[in-house]
Amino acid sequence: MVGSSDGNQSDDSSHFERGVDHIYEAFICPLTKEVMHDPVTLENGRTFEREAIEKWFKECRDSGRPPSCPLTSRELSSTDVSPSIALRNTIEEWRSRNDAAKLDIARQSLFLGNAETDILQALMHVRQICRTIRSNRHGVRNSQLIHMIIDMLKSTSHRVRYKALQTLQVVVEGDDESKAIVAEGDTVRTLVKFLSHEPSKGREAAVSLLFELSKSEALCEKIGSIHGALILLIGLTSSNSENVSIVEKADRTLENMERSEEIVRQMASYGRLQPLLGKLLEGSPETKLSMASFLGELPLNNDVKVLVAQTVGSSLVDLMRSGDMPQREAALRALDKISSFEGSAKVLISIGILPPLIKDLFYVGPNNLPIRLKEVSATILANIVNIGYDFDKVTLVSENRVENLLHLISNTGPAIQCKLLEVLVGLTSCPKTVPKVVYAIKTSGAIISLVQFIEVRENDDLRLASIKLLHNLSPFMSEELAKALCGTAGQLGSLVTIISEKTPITEEQAAAAGLLAELPDRDLGLTQEMLEVGAFEKIIAKVNGIRQGDIKGMRFVSPFLEGLVRILARITFVVNKEARAITFCREYNVASLFLHLLQSNGQDNIQMVSAMALENLSLESIKLTRVPDPPPLNYCGSIFSCMRKPHVVNGLCKIHQGICSLRETFCLVEGGAVEKLVALLDHENVKVVEAALAALSSLLEDGLDVEKGVKILDEADGIPHILNVLRENRTERLTRRAVWMVERILRIEDIAREVAEEQTLSAALVDAFQNADFRTRQIAENALKHIDKIPNFSGIFPNMA
Repeated sequence: MVGSSDGNQSDDSSHFERGVDHIYEAFICPLTKEVMHDPVTLENGRTFEREAIEKWFKECRDSGRPPSCPLTSRELSSTDVSPSIALRNTIEEWRSRNDAAKLDIARQSLFLGNAETDILQALMHVRQICRTIRSNRHGVRNSQLIHMIIDMLKSTSHRVRYKALQTLQVVVEGDDESKAIVAEGDTVRTLVKFLSHEPSKGREAAVSLLFELSKSEALCEKIGSIHGALILLIGLTSSNSENVSIVEKADRTLENMERSEEIVRQMASYGRLQPLLGKLLEGSPETKLSMASFLGELPLNNDVKVLVAQTVGSSLVDLMRSGDMPQREAALRALDKISSFEGSAKVLISIGILPPLIKDLFYVGPNNLPIRLKEVSATILANIVNIGYDFDKVTLVSENRVENLLHLISNTGPAIQCKLLEVLVGLTSCPKTVPKVVYAIKTSGAIISLVQFIEVRENDDLRLASIKLLHNLSPFMSEELAKALCGTAGQLGSLVTIISEKTPITEEQAAAAGLLAELPDRDLGLTQEMLEVGAFEKIIAKVNGIRQGDIKGMRFVSPFLEGLVRILARITFVVNKEARAITFCREYNVASLFLHLLQSNGQDNIQMVSAMALENLSLESIKLTRVPDPPPLNYCGSIFSCMRKPHVVNGLCKIHQGICSLRETFCLVEGGAVEKLVALLDHENVKVVEAALAALSSLLEDGLDVEKGVKILDEADGIPHILNVLRENRTERLTRRAVWMVERILRIEDIAREVAEEQTLSAALVDAFQNADFRTRQIAENALKHIDKIPNFSGIFPNMA
């Protein structure tokens, strides 16, 4: 029967069940107006459908009326009914003939070339037959109508395909043999294709049919084997479709398919992880092993790692504790996978992973882990220790565990050594645990063996871990490290080679530069060794490359550049002892480079180190300045002194009274550095201010003309800034340096008279005189005496001496 033009079609377009054979009136129930299935007779001989007459009697009772006949309205003495067996058999025979005739019509109509209305009516007849008398499915199978219905899925009409899908669903309901017929050939593949290519109603019908098929365990494997089936079904469950039925049926189909472990693994690989986690929690030991093993191979994003840790973390830790080695291995590899993210690592810590993990790592005895699994344990421990989460790591350095780690490092292969070093990297990154690690390394003398890993070339991860560890140790063991690097062949050169590699800046390069930067600045032997291996030439080339934009590496460029600048600055600490240092600084114009680096805004440490380097170089200027020789006397001048003219040389340095330049003599005045250093006196970082003030103080040192040095500072507008540093009294060290400079400034009477009018200056000096260390108090006293000598202030401090 054909429905309305919008494509919606009812399987029952009439109250009477249409038949191919004539319908006898006796077959029709007077209440339902439909052919009866279970006819029963009342005491008055009237026949009705059992369900309908029972409903009538109930209505009579509910309304308080006596039971009556629906046709005659006469009261009945009893509601008892008698089955009309003969009539029921007659109806069944009629229905069988009628259904057979309908099926025959359907076979004639179900061809793609027939009219759409005929095809739709034939499909409707098949659905009616299957719904009314379930046994007729056998007739459908025998007549091979299923294959004819399947052929309708090839129709170009959406309506035909939709109704064919609905018909197949009715045919296979509860009938495994029909399901097997439908699943033959490429029908399942076609259904999967419909999940993405059909309109909403077609997709709903396709997924409903797949749901019916999935009730058969044998067909679950068939559906799962179709390329793209699981991805599409999982996609439907997570979609925002307005058709809730599609989402629900897709989800229930997947639930049916979860009976297959292979399909569960495939689902997990496509992002539906809960079935796998469920089997890991509640499955048999064999299933748990299988699921844990697969989990260890899955790529997981960070959110999923947290979910896994929360759901099965405890189960995995229990498997790790078991005596079964395959289970322990599977659990360890899964835990390795989920421990690399901070969120999931926190969960693992909370459920107690650390004690069994440490036990597995250090235990030697029956059923101990083989080395390949100890490597996995070390990896998990390294992941947890290095996540940045501030948990109590003290237990990891108690009971000689650091010594045990060092022992393992010296007695295992590169793979596990790398992970153990990463554990130590994490422990030395924590202020609470680094002292224990430093103590263990110092007492065991392990620094020599740790330094040797720098030369490893065949394992980049191992070398990186060792350099990061040494970098973390360098603030606490700088002298030991310097001695080890100078005392062992090749390690210092290897570090320099790593730093100078022509690659985008790496974490290893930044760590290597940071390590060398932390070594003692004034270690002459180390600096000489670095000169021998050509380190400074490579360092300055890298610095210039970064400044010019030739060397890239956004993530590590800042720490790398800072390390390079600190390494380069160390050569300025030995210019008074090593002639090669002066030669290098002149050849590469090091003073000019540091002058430019003073302006590295936002990089406080670089500015501080640059100012310190300029101070060191400036202190050597007086020794390097060349005073020009006077011209030879003429004949008269050589005989008569009155004929000699005074020798005048133009262009001499204002402070050093010789021929100066920034490149050759490192002169701050000639290099225009004074103004840049003065600008740093207002810096927020007190260490930058200290370094800048120290560099400026080199212009007032003994051996120089202090008056000229003060005037140079005055011309650069530096005196107000220096006085302000004294007034702020930010640190003891800064105050000490400021008092020293102010005392020298106040030696110049003109400037002293001008600045001494400020009462805040006097108060700052008095405070320093009363509260500073002995040497600073003496200098402050001298400064106050300078003020007291000025007439306008005479008698202000009569008793100060």
